[in-house]
Amino acid sequence: MNRPTTLVTGATQGLGRGVALDLARRGGTLLLHGRDARRLDAVVAEVRDVAPDTTVRTVLADLSDLDQVHAMVAHILQTETRLDALVNNAVAGGGSEPLRRELSAQGHELRFAVNHLAPYALVRGLLPLLMSSAPARVVNVASMGQEAIDFDDVMLERGYEGLRAYCRSKLALIMATFDLADELAGTGVTVNALHPAHLMDTEGVRAYGLVPVVGVEEGVRPTVRLLTDPEQTDVTGRYFDRFTDSRAHEQAYDTDARARLMELTRALTAPTGPQFTRS
Repeated sequence: MNRPTTLVTGATQGLGRGVALDLARRGGTLLLHGRDARRLDAVVAEVRDVAPDTTVRTVLADLSDLDQVHAMVAHILQTETRLDALVNNAVAGGGSEPLRRELSAQGHELRFAVNHLAPYALVRGLLPLLMSSAPARVVNVASMGQEAIDFDDVMLERGYEGLRAYCRSKLALIMATFDLADELAGTGVTVNALHPAHLMDTEGVRAYGLVPVVGVEEGVRPTVRLLTDPEQTDVTGRYFDRFTDSRAHEQAYDTDARARLMELTRALTAPTGPQFTRS
């Protein structure tokens, strides 16, 4: 039996670190992503301490830069022979200065770029590897905080506030989850989104000035369940509130809105330079 290979983005702290440590104890191969080499080295040391037989490799990239996202995809396609699961966990939260509008390397609103465009680009780019490894699972870490996207101001140039931007980006991620699941039906690749837990004790929650309510482990369990539970093998295109199959914001079920979002997303995430393609 093949040992599963799982890519976890944002694995150096918070939920991503917790998921990495949980998966490490289950064996297989972990690809851990982060944007800080020192933090990546630290979490690798933790993984090797708790699970010395688990293989762990790292990928360094800043997901606010789509060029780095595409380079990350190319690197994984060149170096990995399989990919059984992808956890899109890396996040830009509401921020410590929520009224300061920040931009990505390509000039997109930062939260929309990190929380939606980067995960979409990763799934799209890694599809050849996921499909050849099927059955494979994609888990998008979303949020119960969701706000409708204004297609006349997708990048929130008017009335900007960090938590609003975060909530819109997380709804965009859920909408993309539903569309990708429809597209991949029958391929053996499932795509689901979840709200892992409410106000976990993470750096992002504290930076925005909120008081954590639960520990990170409360979010690890429902996330890992979607990755490993045999009963979830064929479940796709769903949004979970922790363990419960739930209904997302109404805009997520608006097919016209989803089509507009996907058209924009494909245009913004298209690679602009030569890319490695898997034969």
